Amino acid sequence: MRLGTALSTDFQIALNWQSVVDVFTTVQPYFPIAIAGTIVWLLWLYRVILSARAKPIESDFRSTTSLVVPSYHEDPDILMRCLQTWREQGPDEIIIVLDLIDTEAYDRIIALGDPRVTPVLFHHVGKRSALGAGIRRAQGEILFLTDSDTSWTPGLLENAQKPFADPLVGGVSTQQNVYQRRTSVWRRVADWLVNLRYYNYVPAMGAAGAVAIISGRTAVYRRSAVMPVLENLENEFFLGRRCISGDDGRLTWLVLASGYKTVHQSSAKALSMFPDTFSAFVKQRVRWSRNSYRTYFTAIAKGWLWKVPFVTKVTVMQIILTPVTMGLTVGYLAFSRIDGTALGIGATLAWVLLSRGVRGFSHLKRNPGDIFILPVVAFVVIFISLPIKVFALITMNKQGWLTRHADRIGGDGQTASSLVSEAAYAAGPADEGVPSDEAVTPAGRHGALPPAPVSPSVGVPVAASTADVQAATAQPVPAQPVAAQPVAAQPVPAQTAPVAQEVTA
Repeated sequence: MRLGTALSTDFQIALNWQSVVDVFTTVQPYFPIAIAGTIVWLLWLYRVILSARAKPIESDFRSTTSLVVPSYHEDPDILMRCLQTWREQGPDEIIIVLDLIDTEAYDRIIALGDPRVTPVLFHHVGKRSALGAGIRRAQGEILFLTDSDTSWTPGLLENAQKPFADPLVGGVSTQQNVYQRRTSVWRRVADWLVNLRYYNYVPAMGAAGAVAIISGRTAVYRRSAVMPVLENLENEFFLGRRCISGDDGRLTWLVLASGYKTVHQSSAKALSMFPDTFSAFVKQRVRWSRNSYRTYFTAIAKGWLWKVPFVTKVTVMQIILTPVTMGLTVGYLAFSRIDGTALGIGATLAWVLLSRGVRGFSHLKRNPGDIFILPVVAFVVIFISLPIKVFALITMNKQGWLTRHADRIGGDGQTASSLVSEAAYAAGPADEGVPSDEAVTPAGRHGALPPAPVSPSVGVPVAASTADVQAATAQPVPAQPVAAQPVAAQPVPAQTAPVAQEVTA
């Protein structure tokens, strides 16, 4: 009897073990994908939690401020609208570096009669050259570097200075959104992707003191952190070719390599023009992807990436490997999960939409109506992650802006004609979680901007005289890479300053 019981027990154990083996054999082919997917989702969750815990930085720090705006053939209506929002917040000086033929914008700025605003006519040799010309003229301790199509919401100037109470902070990232996002489906898609960046990724890196790229739409720096590396910003070469775009990533890593921290200030919010057409949207994404690859490969080659916190390392590596991870996912779904039946195709599409919806929660809770463009966003994410990024990787050393042209005013899909009036936009449904555009217009919620006093001793700054144009263009852009520049730590208002390091171009 005991023998029979023992044999029965052994048989059951063998049967159970065989079941485990059968299950393992069945799922074994999917293990690599399952493991990769699990890692990706865990890293996403890790950054989302860290970002949710990050809070705006508060302090009483205030200093002198200089706003530098490189403007290349910007639509004058857009530039003047943005200029009103900058003036309203009272920076000590605003330096707008125009291209030589942007005379309409120059004349309209002069007509304001505001001694704080200096328009400079300058021969642009890429955005970096204009930034260099403006930064060298700037006198403020804190530099605000802003795109010519970016407006500020109330409080940006004040809030963006607060992190500099820490003398180790060299750069500050600002919160970003799309201006008049409802005027185009592609602007709504762009706003969705921007929200994911600034709610789920950047705050986590900022809390660790190493934002990987401080967006040039509005970037804020300590002047003493920028001046020692300015030539290396203007004269970056990648595989023997001068870099045209990607100035924001370059400056971010030069400042990080100098020993400073780069942080994020969510209470300093800016609104930028984005393309309203698919073709311009794609061009912009190609340029950004090329810039990212050059920036991050340089950071790896110089050893800078290995010195930043883990959350920044893993974010950069995941961005670099996006075509690989997305390619594996799409390949798995296409060749292993879709069996040609309506049920198989439907289940696959449902999973794609569900996963994208979960990752888009931070945007959807602020703009719930955008749930209806979820399929478009899911397609765009795959399109960006595979064909665009693969193309950008192959052609990353092809230089150019793509959406700005020497013979055209305004960026592709980003002219004033692509917008609606402030009154018409304000009459539409409110943008959840985003300050209304009327709130950042001086003639709107805050009333008309009072005229700036003009001091007889100062007068209207006419920076475009022949002498000034010659002075602005007197700093030639070398045809060869700049030699390595030792970066000495500049004095900052505290006892501790970053250790001087050598930053090479």
